[in-house]
Amino acid sequence: MKYLNQQEAISVDEELFNEYKFSVDQLMELAGLSCAHAIADAYAPDSLKTNKVLICCGPGNNGGDGLVAARHLSLMSYVPYVYYPKRTDKDLFKNLQRQAELMGISVSVECPSAGWVEAEFGLIVDALFGFSFKPPVRESFRPIMEVLQKTKIPIVSVDIPSGWDVEQGPQTDCDIKPDCLISLTAPKLCAKHLLNAKHYLGGRFVPKRLEEKYAMNLPAYNARDLFVRLN
Repeated sequence: MKYLNQQEAISVDEELFNEYKFSVDQLMELAGLSCAHAIADAYAPDSLKTNKVLICCGPGNNGGDGLVAARHLSLMSYVPYVYYPKRTDKDLFKNLQRQAELMGISVSVECPSAGWVEAEFGLIVDALFGFSFKPPVRESFRPIMEVLQKTKIPIVSVDIPSGWDVEQGPQTDCDIKPDCLISLTAPKLCAKHLLNAKHYLGGRFVPKRLEEKYAMNLPAYNARDLFVRLN
């Protein structure tokens, strides 16, 4: 199975939109749904100290995946709480937030304190930054990154562990150490730097011709599953 570099990941996305005519909201819904299913496979609600899940969403498509995942997790016996500090004016993201709120999900701009996170949640979903991210982390996101770096709660990262270089992985010993990574479409090079972490592949929408063009050699999905466990 191939691990994509940053430019390959960008090119694959562009082809899905431009050549294969997928819309952003289409792929975001499929990606977020697959993340929710992978999380349910890895962390059954009754296996956690509490079924409350903190979902940290950034301003881009990775954050959109997190908002979608929150909605689906709320239908799977989890209680999501979304931290979504930097919002956009795009209707897609406004609609995703509205959908989450109408499902009874709290969506907050206030950065949760480390103590509250440890006491309140059984799982954290990191959907802050995607494969277009380049270090360093912007000042406005440093407080939540410090919470994620220090927490003892298991972290599930969506596509890229936030703060990592997409190709070279963690940049310092203080970078977050996810308990699980859900790669979307295909794994990125940084996933080779995972240590003792669960690794899933989600986003079951890659056309065979596109997979062959980039020599992805993706694993087969089982029956109706929306994810593949890679380790």
